[in-house]
Amino acid sequence: MDIAFSPEHEAFRDEVRLFLDEALTDELRDAQRFCPGIFLDYEHNIVWHRILYQKGWIAPAWPREYGGTGWDLTQRYIWSTETTLAGTPALAPMGLGMCGPMLIGYGTDAQKARYLPRILSGEDYWCQGYSEPGSGSDLASLKLRADSDGDHYVLNGTKIWTTHAHFANRMFLLVRTSDSGKPQQGITFLLLDMDTPGITVDPILFASGTHEVNQVFFDNVRVPKANRVGEEDQGWTVAKYLLEFERGGGGAAGQKTALRRLRNLAQQIPTPTGTLAEEPSFRRKLDETEVKLEAIQYTEFRIMAALSRGQNPGPESSIMKNLGADIGQHMTELAVEAMGSYALPDQPEARQVGRNVAPVGPADGVAAFCRFFNLRASSIAGGTNEVQKNIVAKLVLGL
Repeated sequence: MDIAFSPEHEAFRDEVRLFLDEALTDELRDAQRFCPGIFLDYEHNIVWHRILYQKGWIAPAWPREYGGTGWDLTQRYIWSTETTLAGTPALAPMGLGMCGPMLIGYGTDAQKARYLPRILSGEDYWCQGYSEPGSGSDLASLKLRADSDGDHYVLNGTKIWTTHAHFANRMFLLVRTSDSGKPQQGITFLLLDMDTPGITVDPILFASGTHEVNQVFFDNVRVPKANRVGEEDQGWTVAKYLLEFERGGGGAAGQKTALRRLRNLAQQIPTPTGTLAEEPSFRRKLDETEVKLEAIQYTEFRIMAALSRGQNPGPESSIMKNLGADIGQHMTELAVEAMGSYALPDQPEARQVGRNVAPVGPADGVAAFCRFFNLRASSIAGGTNEVQKNIVAKLVLGL
């Protein structure tokens, strides 16, 4: 396998690195460094969003005619890798990574004209209304009702685990418009304004004490039928298309960055004979993790090669999703192990950018326990590990 980049792509990588060196502030780097989970807070991710929008690099994967960069697959991979290695703030994926591509594929001309520019600029901040109590992995069993009333749907029910609904001004969601036929046949895809009367957002705090997700209640919420994407009762097709973007993409660069930080943390933990990084059993765990990451990296390269030839990676995306979730959780466990008793104090003030509160123990591990708790969800969110394994069993093993 030839994994070398062309001279043109090497020049592009140099351009990206120069931009990141100039655009990234210490505050933005620290915001990502101390992020306790998967999703960065709105305050900092929107700042980085607007910087990229002004640069014209906010939507690398979008077609140029809709405001994208027009980059090829290798350029997008270089961008993703370099931003991760540089520790840039993580952008919220619901608008740029999910709703936008879905609208490009299924939205009306009016919907594209209205929403796509606002997603690019950051004026609209989206959340995803999929899961419900009792309808998570079995999404087709959702029950939030949308009854027809003239030119509107009237919504009653609830959504749960809704990431950043307390920041969002827009939501894309699935609703139940019919109970006839198979469960998937009675689902409709809608867009709504979060300021619509009848919507209540209640916070759900993680075991780590952080607030990322919410439960959203709908009490006679009126949504114009013009906000429907696709045909009534055919929203399952739109939802499956959107999930390709939620589950797609690689993560080796992010995992390698996490391992690098873990090694740095181990070097700051004293032991009777030196540092934890020099302790044989812990060093072996780090080295074994690095070997697994190299295997993931080369699998990622193979998927890139398939995509560059116009092929569909198929079940490999499910394999990558499982591997990424498992190794990410494993590294949070190693971080807690490395911190030892330093991981026990709850230190939210020490994680706040600009507070200058001295942490208990090494600063690089101040979010270790929060990340440990937060990433328990990574093997559930976006399709559980069990669902992904069933996909592989069916498509690869023929079971």
